[in-house]
Amino acid sequence: MTSSWVGIASLGIFLIAYVFIILEDKIHLRKSKPIMIGASLVWLLIAIYAHSKGQIALVAPAMNGYFLEYAQLFFFLLVAMTYVNSMLERGVFDSLRYYLVSRGSTFRSLFWTTGVLAFCISPIADNLTTALILCAVVMAVANGHARFVSLCCINIVVAANAGGAFSPFGDITTLMVWQAGVVEFIEFFDLLIPSLINFLLPAAVMHFFVPRGVPARTTIEAPDILHGGIQIVGLFLLTIMTAICLHFFLEIPPVYGMLLGLGYLKLYGFYLRTRSHGWTHGTENPPGSTDDPYDFDVFSKIAHAEWDTLFFFYGVILAVGGLSFIGYLDIVSHAMYGNLDATTANVLVGILSAFVDNIPVMFAVLTMQPDMPHVQWLLVTLTAGVGGSLLSIGSAAGVALMGQARGYYTFAKHLIWTPVIALGYGASIWVHLLING
Repeated sequence: MTSSWVGIASLGIFLIAYVFIILEDKIHLRKSKPIMIGASLVWLLIAIYAHSKGQIALVAPAMNGYFLEYAQLFFFLLVAMTYVNSMLERGVFDSLRYYLVSRGSTFRSLFWTTGVLAFCISPIADNLTTALILCAVVMAVANGHARFVSLCCINIVVAANAGGAFSPFGDITTLMVWQAGVVEFIEFFDLLIPSLINFLLPAAVMHFFVPRGVPARTTIEAPDILHGGIQIVGLFLLTIMTAICLHFFLEIPPVYGMLLGLGYLKLYGFYLRTRSHGWTHGTENPPGSTDDPYDFDVFSKIAHAEWDTLFFFYGVILAVGGLSFIGYLDIVSHAMYGNLDATTANVLVGILSAFVDNIPVMFAVLTMQPDMPHVQWLLVTLTAGVGGSLLSIGSAAGVALMGQARGYYTFAKHLIWTPVIALGYGASIWVHLLING
């Protein structure tokens, strides 16, 4: 099919959709729209072609297989996003921000504090949310100090991507690898030291360019963590443990453990809604009132999930799946993993993810299923996760921070430090092969 009209047309549709995705910031068209339409058109053309060849029975099972993969990813991420939104609404992250801002730290200590926190939080939350929270801290204390903001943002992006690379919960690509059963949960921690090197080496170089001194004190009113905030953090950790244990001991897909964890949050939300009225402020505002600061509605947190991102994943998985069905991924697999050694191919995957979103790149690798040893599967997990740090457009964290710190953190300012980040990228690969190979 690759040389037929349906193959050429499908490839053209995918490339056109991806051009619109790349131009999202310029034309303000949400990235989910072109890729969803593109994926639908690809499978429509495949169905028409298969029907003309009397092979229409092959199409539906293939589509259902890819849709099942998407459904597992969708519900896993939806639960994680709901918990993060709940913690945001309860003021958990605002309290963390206040603590960091009110300490009176120097520029250099803040540079390291935000970087280390990005590396430590992203494995549990995700690299995008982590980067946005810590960028808000930097912007609050910077008082317009452009060089400090740009260096901190670069450091946060690198640290968040590195931290997400050794945890199934830290990045979409690692989650896809875990759910595919290619790498077991405990095996991700083999990437901890390489990921740490990927973060520390560029940070150590940038440290000498961070300005000295103490930022001007900023007066910020201390926020309160609303009732149940700490308990929700505990429930999120319990949800993660549930997903891990069900998968490890009973081989149940992780998404089922996450949905059970959503049940924990729903029950606790009901508990808050029925008891907060009696605990807090008399009969002024009944439970469920919009004026009740202690009220908690789980469904509103679900409604505020990143729906554009979730539907973008649908389009990517179905579109790449369609190209695989046609046969293009077999050609790419042979070109990369047949003509090159696995290490070179996997390093190139990481470099490619700096230019193209790492999600379709990793899904393509998982779909191709190249025959390579386990250490190479760990390597491609690492490179796809941290390769996006090479450019500001290579990861969701980088793209988000370009919007949040507009004018301070730009593509050009990140590009200046790309050679240093590449040094960390190469060192992390070398360390991985040294200790895991």
